[in-house]
Amino acid sequence: MRIGSEEHKKLFCRTFFEGHEKYEPADLSWPALNEEELALLRGLPFWTHALQFESEAGPMIRSVAALENDPMIREALELQAYEEERHARLVQHMIDLYGLPYETAREEPNPDPIRAFTHFGFEECLDSFGAFGLFTLARGADLLPDGIFQIFGKVMREESHHIVFFINWYAHRQANLGVTERVFRPTLSLWYYGKALVQIGALVNDDDSDEGADFIVTGAKAFVDDLTLQRVIGACVSENEWRMAGFDRRLIVPTLIPTLAAFAGAALALLPERSFGSFSKNSGPTTDSREQTSRAA
Repeated sequence: MRIGSEEHKKLFCRTFFEGHEKYEPADLSWPALNEEELALLRGLPFWTHALQFESEAGPMIRSVAALENDPMIREALELQAYEEERHARLVQHMIDLYGLPYETAREEPNPDPIRAFTHFGFEECLDSFGAFGLFTLARGADLLPDGIFQIFGKVMREESHHIVFFINWYAHRQANLGVTERVFRPTLSLWYYGKALVQIGALVNDDDSDEGADFIVTGAKAFVDDLTLQRVIGACVSENEWRMAGFDRRLIVPTLIPTLAAFAGAALALLPERSFGSFSKNSGPTTDSREQTSRAA
C-alpha cells in the first residue's frame, strides 16, 4: 500500500472510526477513595498540565478540520477533537470529584492550526509513550482501586489511536504536498520531535512549576519504591509495543522514540541499576501488569 494513496487514507480513517467508544466521563463507575488513596492522587503534580493540554486540543483540532477539504479526513479530525474534549471533561470531572489540585488553564492562541496540530501530534506521541509506562507501573503497584485503571485504560486506548491516526495523517498529507515534502518528511519529523523534546525539557527545568512532561518519573515514583531508569524505560517500551501490535501492519506507527528508548534501555542494562529514590513511603511491589491492562483496554 502506497503511503498517501486513497487506500491509505481509507485505512487510517476507518481504523480511527472503528476504535471510537461511546461514553461520558460523569457516567463512568468512579470508585470511592480512602484518605491514603486521595493523598496519593493529590500529591501527583501534573493535573494542571493534563487539563490544559486536553482543553486546548479540541478547539485546535476543530480548526484543522474546518480547513480540510477531504470529507473522510475532516470527519476523523472532528472525531479526534470530540475525544480530546472528552478527555478534558474526564480530567475536570476527576479533579472535581477527588479534590485534586490544579490552576486555571491559560488560553493559547493558534494562528496556524495545521502547524499547531503537527506540533501537538508529535508531542502527544512522546507523552503517550511515557503515559503507557506510567499506567502499567501504577497499576502493578496496586495502590489505587482497579476502577481507576479501568477508566484510564479507555484513555490509554484512545491515545494509542490518536497517535497512530496523527502519524498517518501527517505522512498522507506530506506525501500529497509534492516531491520536496516527501523527501524532507523524515527531517521534518525529527524537527518536530525535537521541538516537543525542547518544550518538555523546559517544563521539567522550570523552577516555578513541578508539572509537565516529567510526569513519567514523578508519577512513577509515587507508586514504585527504588525506581530505576531501566525499569521506567522497560515499562514504556513494553507497553508501547503491546498497544501498537494491535494495529494493521500496513499503517505507520510511531517508532523513533520507542526505538531510541529501547537502545537506551539496552545500554543501561550493561550498567549497575541506580535508584531514583523513593517518592512514596507506602509503595508496594509491582508486577507485570500486561494481563491486567488487557482487561481495561
